[in-house]
Amino acid sequence: MFISKIAALALLAPCTLVSATPVFKNHGTLDGWDGTNHEHKGTVTQVDNVSYNSGTSIKVVQIYDSGYTGRYHSEVYKKDVYKVGDEGFYGFAFRLHSTWDTSSKQSYNIAQFISNLEDNPDNTCGDGFIPSMMMWVEGNELKIRSKGGNMCDSTLKKFSVGTIKPGSWHRVVLQAKWESDNSGYYKVWFDGKQALEKSGLITTYRDTQKKYGFQFRTGLYANAWHDDKHMDGNQGTRQLWIDEVAIGNKYEDVDPGVQQ
Repeated sequence: MFISKIAALALLAPCTLVSATPVFKNHGTLDGWDGTNHEHKGTVTQVDNVSYNSGTSIKVVQIYDSGYTGRYHSEVYKKDVYKVGDEGFYGFAFRLHSTWDTSSKQSYNIAQFISNLEDNPDNTCGDGFIPSMMMWVEGNELKIRSKGGNMCDSTLKKFSVGTIKPGSWHRVVLQAKWESDNSGYYKVWFDGKQALEKSGLITTYRDTQKKYGFQFRTGLYANAWHDDKHMDGNQGTRQLWIDEVAIGNKYEDVDPGVQQ
């Protein structure tokens, strides 16, 4: 079975970019990350009662507060995972709580790439931390965006990836070429099947010096609660689990479905 699975993946997945050694691998623990970010009443914990296949996972929670005006991050992050011109593979497994309310159409971000570009000479509008790719839950859909180019007048495109079932584990693999012109691309696999392939994309921000490294963050960022300045529906506590996070140079390095 192992040989046939790898053979099948070879037919579906692109070639190796650099080497067969994963750049980063985390089996659902708080070890090895560069940090955590949990704001207001949010939490980020390691648990052993829910996991994809590692025996542990990272549980992230955010709680709505109508009197609070800040942001709602509960994430782990790894620094400097790409710069302009790089290519890579990024994978993780996630599970929404079984009672997750999908009737709300507000967005709940579960992964993003972000960098502090405030002193970038190409940044004429003075913004600080700016995300490029974001992946989020909206209703029962998983969506992804590409964004980049001019930081003050960026190009944004959104795509649907697949349908999510609360209480079930889902696997995501992203292959990306990070370019500030239209030579970038995304390929996304959802639960082991290719769900998206888009070329001619602007996937990151202009950085002529290739100086600024982007973080990879995963967890829960209830961004709509801040951006919309209210919460739709009645579910003021949102929680999910993250497991088998990886960054690498080929598909098999990062797919949570491949035992490593």
